[in-house]
Parts: sequence; structure tokens; C-alpha cells
Amino acid sequence: MPGRGQLVVDLRRDDGVDTLLLISAGYGEDDVVIARHGAAIEAAEKAGVSHIVYTGLSAAGDHLAYALAHRWTERRLREGAANWTILRNGLYAELLATLAPAVDGRITAPLGAGRLAAVAREDLADVAALVVTGASAHAGRTYELVGEEAVGGAELAAALTGATGGTVSYEPGTLAGAREAFTALGLAPFQVPMLVSTYSSIANGFMDATGGDLRALLGRAPRSALEVIVAGLREQG
Repeated sequence: MPGRGQLVVDLRRDDGVDTLLLISAGYGEDDVVIARHGAAIEAAEKAGVSHIVYTGLSAAGDHLAYALAHRWTERRLREGAANWTILRNGLYAELLATLAPAVDGRITAPLGAGRLAAVAREDLADVAALVVTGASAHAGRTYELVGEEAVGGAELAAALTGATGGTVSYEPGTLAGAREAFTALGLAPFQVPMLVSTYSSIANGFMDATGGDLRALLGRAPRSALEVIVAGLREQG
């Protein structure tokens, strides 16, 4: 089995793979991630795969420290031999639950007054399955898959207060404080700017645009991002 951050590509012409779902392998510096994605696309092309569906990053995420590898991959697909579909995933509701925990009745994540158009991972998985099973209808399309409700620290605190019966406040901290805390955890060097840029992009209003193609592709209303986040926070605490 591959270890964390590794990508194993083993496609052969006799495998019968017509459509490939390429899930972004973002655990690493840009050069590492780009090399992984490039190797996967090249292997697919050599094996005669006719359509590649890629799970990337929403357009709103261009200010994030990890956006470049996604945009490189999109360009590589457009220039390649296979048909392609790009699923530009918004940031997960489950991620915000991790980044904005409630500790001792306070949420101190440095989100400022910003909000995130968060999306449930299950909804993104459902879209990917639908597109892959009918790939020809989506050839050459780029879909923006962001949530329909923008969630910030204040909304999280109010929802947790209602869900737990206790009082949860939102008292945003600073980016410097978050950077120090992440560094103290012993994270890999590339992870710290990734996480801090996520806070900064949300806090400064770059990640709050709702709408996109999620509802149309699902054929139903998306799951409530706020409910997913609150459920995740309650599990943590």
C-alpha cells in the first residue's frame, strides 16, 4: 500500500479503463504535487484512457497557498490527449470544523468577519460519481462546486450554542497566533502556510461566494454545511 502523500500509477492498455477519476494528491510542496499529477495524467494517456475527471479547487481558492498545483493540473489536462472534466471543489465543511474548534466555550480561529461557502464532502463525492458514470456529457466542462450558505465564526458559535445548550462565543484570534500554534505542533513546513492562507482567505472575504453548479449536478439541495460543521465540532468536544 502507498504511504501518505505517495501516488501509485499502474495503468496498462489492457486494463480497460476508459474514464479515470483523478483525485488531487495535495500532500506536499508544489513541485511534488505537480510531479504526481503529471505522472498520473501521462500514464492515463499512454494507457489509452479517453476521459479524465479531476477533483481540483474552486476559482475562489486562487489566493490559497496550495492553488498553483491545481491550476497547473487543469492546464495540463486542457493541453493533453484525453477528454477532461474539472470539478473545482470548494473547501470542505469538515475542514472548517477542524480549523475552528470550540475550546472552553470559545471559538478563537482567526476568521475575522469572513465566511466560507463550505461544502459537504459527501456532496462532492456524489457529484464525482455522477460525472464519472456519465462522463461524455461533461466533456470539456469546468464545474464550480461551492456551498449555498456562507458560514463564519459567529454563525458557528450561535449554532453550537443552540445545539449544546451551553454558551459558545466567537473571539477571533490572529494569524500570527495561528502560525505559532501550528508550528508548535510540529507540522511539515509546507503545511503551516497552507493552513494560515486558508484562514486569511476566509477572513478577507475571498471564500464566501455561494452558488455554482452543485445543486444542478446533484439534482437536489446540497447538505447543510452548517449542520455538517456543527456535527463535526460536537464530535470533537
